[in-house]
Amino acid sequence: MRHTRLHGESAEYLAAREELRRAEIELMRERERVAALRRSLPPGAEVDDYVFREGPADLDAGDAPAREVRLSELFTGGPERPLLVYHFMYGKRQTDPCPMCTLWIDGFDGVARHVARNADLVVAAADLPTLRRHARARGWSRLRLLSAGDNTFKYDLGSEDEDGVQDSTVSVFTRDADGTVRHCYSAHPRMAEDIDQRGLDLLSPVWHLLDLTPGGRGDWFAGLDY
Repeated sequence: MRHTRLHGESAEYLAAREELRRAEIELMRERERVAALRRSLPPGAEVDDYVFREGPADLDAGDAPAREVRLSELFTGGPERPLLVYHFMYGKRQTDPCPMCTLWIDGFDGVARHVARNADLVVAAADLPTLRRHARARGWSRLRLLSAGDNTFKYDLGSEDEDGVQDSTVSVFTRDADGTVRHCYSAHPRMAEDIDQRGLDLLSPVWHLLDLTPGGRGDWFAGLDY
């Protein structure tokens, strides 16, 4: 479908807009190809049934005693239902919440009930009380918040180093019919030497909206002051 011509648009603009439209179509087809490759990955490696700590679902309960929950218990459906875990850069050496992680999780909280139709979604950080306090300040109410501070989950998945330095990561897990939990897919912001902060862009519409504007995203970076 061609661009609808508006009054006053020049032939030069129309030609450039048509070139852009065709490029957008090719980009969409390439994204579909990449998504198909992701879906066709063979079964991943078996992972430990890590033990996390989780507070009450009601964040207003404050820092009430936490309970232990295993990775396998985060699945709420059968083998066809995957689990997404977002590794929040907060805790240990990351003494302040990551602004970009916060932006992503703001969005996750808004769409959690939609994602829940097909998959389970949780957020894991290192320290539970500080995570819950930050969640209250941000108004998060639809996400399961977990502490991975007492296990090696984040280290094993590459979102934490031996010194406790954190990295933002999203991981997908599956569970076999016999209960075996497998790692399916993980993504990090840094994908290559020339791709330092773009690996998780698809998790938020913010960059895509900015990319629609003449100025693009520029050097914009999320903050915690708004």
